[in-house]
Order: sequence, then structure tokens, then C-alpha cells
Amino acid sequence: MTIELPMAQQELAFQVLSNPEPMPIERRQAVLDEPVFGTVFTDHMVDICWSEKGGWHRPRVQPYGPIPLDPAAAVLHYGQEIFEGMKAYRHADGSIWTFRPEENALRMQRSAARMAMPQLPVEYFLQSLKELIAVDGQWVPSAPETSLYIRPFMFAKEAFLGVRPAKKVAFYVIASPVGPYFGGEAKPVSIWLSTNFTRAGRGGTGAAKTGGNYAASLLAQSEASENGCQQVLFLDSVEGKFLEELGGMNIVLVYRDGTLVTPKSDTILSGITRDSVLSLASERGHTVERRAVSIDEWREGDASGEIVEAFACGTAATVVPIGQLKTPDFTIGSPDAPAGELTMSLRQELVDIQYGRIPDVHQWMVRLDS
Repeated sequence: MTIELPMAQQELAFQVLSNPEPMPIERRQAVLDEPVFGTVFTDHMVDICWSEKGGWHRPRVQPYGPIPLDPAAAVLHYGQEIFEGMKAYRHADGSIWTFRPEENALRMQRSAARMAMPQLPVEYFLQSLKELIAVDGQWVPSAPETSLYIRPFMFAKEAFLGVRPAKKVAFYVIASPVGPYFGGEAKPVSIWLSTNFTRAGRGGTGAAKTGGNYAASLLAQSEASENGCQQVLFLDSVEGKFLEELGGMNIVLVYRDGTLVTPKSDTILSGITRDSVLSLASERGHTVERRAVSIDEWREGDASGEIVEAFACGTAATVVPIGQLKTPDFTIGSPDAPAGELTMSLRQELVDIQYGRIPDVHQWMVRLDS
């Protein structure tokens, strides 16, 4: 059987509207020297419109700034929106690269399908990144552990009150220079087990990268902070005993025999960082299992020494060792636990690929400034 692939999309003809008041060079450099995650944004943003009649049209790079929005815009009333997260890395020769952007584009398409939104072609997604870097490439920092965090997002902008998919949608890309997500070195973090809330339910939007999933996690995240934890871990919504994911990251357990186990569920976002780390581990000869794993298995495995490491992973934080899990009734690990050897080794390999310090044998990196 012959499978016909869709024809490649022609490139969009972007209009570039330069920001008449870009941030002064001295101030920008101060931001790049000490970036704080997601607080200062580049001078420009990408804006592409979609309508039921016109398809994708009016692509432009324009000055970063407020988005005009009708009070009846569907996104404000029905939450029809999705987003992605990725980073641009400056290599030693000054070139600018990003990590597996095609996977972000495909995941955004899956999220769009789940949220009844149009699917942006992969080619348009990639072009939008390059168009933004073409005008704001000087915003990519070069200090160790820094990068330019890129946030593509899409929302329903049609003005109407009624429960149906919107017929007008906006796609934007903004970017912010960032340092380490948790600040400083990749030290073990403490996480809180939520027993009162769940992140997503079966048949829901858990596998889509949509803001409602994150909004639903915020109360539990506040509970985690009150208990001295940096992140919250959710269990499944059916039995309340199987690990799902953190508020914004996937989780992986490492067993004594070198096996890596990560939860598998249709309510979990497909993590590009997680998939990449597990691929690196598999290439080293480690067994990788994607399966249901209960909180009891983790607790008993930690007590017996069967489970020796745990880590979280995601675009923003890359790979972060987990030192302790806290619950209202018990704890696993210790806040003073050292970072796992395998965790840090895999993290280093991934980061070295992203920053161009070792060969990219997987061809995961895509250059944006060419």
C-alpha cells in the first residue's frame, strides 16, 4: 500500500514591521547577563491569522505589545487555546539553534485537533521561528545555562457567545531570554503529592497543551509551595493511585538494575524532553518502560532500595533531580539527597547536544539563523 504524504506548504510571505522603540542595547545586555524566566520579552512577535474562509493569512513580524481583543472573543469565555514551549540556544560560534522543533509543531497540531482548532502546517510553524529570530536574534543569550525561551500560542479570537468552535483564530510567537528554571544549578527539588486534586480526567484534555490544564493545577501548586515544595505531582483521576505528571513536567523513576520507568496514560502530555532523554538512556543499554506505576510502587521501591533515583523533565527545566516527595501522610527520599548519577549524566548529554558541545548524531537540532 502506498501512503501519499501531504504536499509541502509554500512559505508564507511575512511582512516585517520593525519596533520603532526597541529596548536600548545597554538595558538588553543587562537582561541577557541575568535573565529571569519569562519576565522580559524581545522587541518583536509573530502574528498569523486564520479564518474559516481565508485559511492562514496576513503573516507578520510586528512590535511586541498588547493584543487587541474583543470582550466577546471566544477564548475569554470558552478557553479555546493552546500553546507550545521551546528554546533557542546560542552555540560557541554564535549560531542559533533549536531542539526538535518539528516535534513541537506536530504536538501543537495534536493539541489543536483536540481543542477543535485549525492545525498550523509544520512548515509555517518552523518559518515563524526563523522569522522571529531574523529580527530578534540578538536576544539569544550566550552565558552558560541560558537560552531564549520561545512561546508559540494560538487562541480563538472570534467575537461570539455560543458553544461551538471559533471561526477565527490567531497564532502568535513571543520569546523571552531565560536562565535555569529553578535558578542556579540543577539541584534536587522537593515535590508535593496532590491528594485532593487531579490534573486531567480520562477522555479530557490532559494530552493537549492547553492552558486549562495548567490553570487546574495552580491551586495544587499553591499547596505544594505552602509545604516547601517546588512542584506538585498528580495521580490518576480514576483510582487515585497511579502517577501521572507534575504541574509542568514529566516524571521518570530509575531502578537499581538501571531500568527507567515513566507513567503511560492518555491523560499525560507527550513530553519531547522526556522522549529524548529516554532515547539517550536506551542507546546506553538501559531498559525503558512506559507503563502504569503506582505511588505505592515508588514508596516501597524507595524503602527497599529498588528505586534509586527520580527526576522530572520538560522544556523549561530540562532535567531536574527529585530529592524528596512529600505527602500529607509520608515522605519518599530526603531534601538533602544528592542528585542521581544517571540523572545528571543524561542531563549533561542532552544539554551538550542542545548547546552544540557534542555531535548531534540524532539530527535533533535545527538552525534558526540561516
